[in-house]
Amino acid sequence: MIEYFLKFSAIFFACLFKFIAGPVLGAAAGYGIFEIVLVTVGGMMTSVVFVTYLGNWFKSHWTLTVKKKRFTKRKRRIVQLWQKFGIIGIAVCTPLFLTPIGGTIIMVAFNVKKEKILFSMLISGLVWAFLMGLSIDWILSFTVFQKLLG
Repeated sequence: MIEYFLKFSAIFFACLFKFIAGPVLGAAAGYGIFEIVLVTVGGMMTSVVFVTYLGNWFKSHWTLTVKKKRFTKRKRRIVQLWQKFGIIGIAVCTPLFLTPIGGTIIMVAFNVKKEKILFSMLISGLVWAFLMGLSIDWILSFTVFQKLLG
């Protein structure tokens, strides 16, 4: 039981920073789809809640004056994504291309309401965790991978 808790906690901690860690490490640990979705979305949403509330506090209490290049290629892509698809675009892209922290910081920077951030990230996390968990399970069911894994 303690071994299960330690594995779950380690995967949960990895999901705080990188979404794909949940489905990959969950499958490697032998978890079922429900456990994979639970640990992945749980880790992601913990960091989303933390950054959402801390981000607003940070914006209101601190001012950073760092001279940086204002418009980089990456920033332009984020702004284009925001202008084209809004909250949904950022939420959908967060598990695939951004980290849970990165996607939340972008939404906080665009002054999205906390409830909308939490809801959109939860739905996106659930859908992507389920799809990734099932696809990894499906890929591992091929005989080639079963022979490699023993």
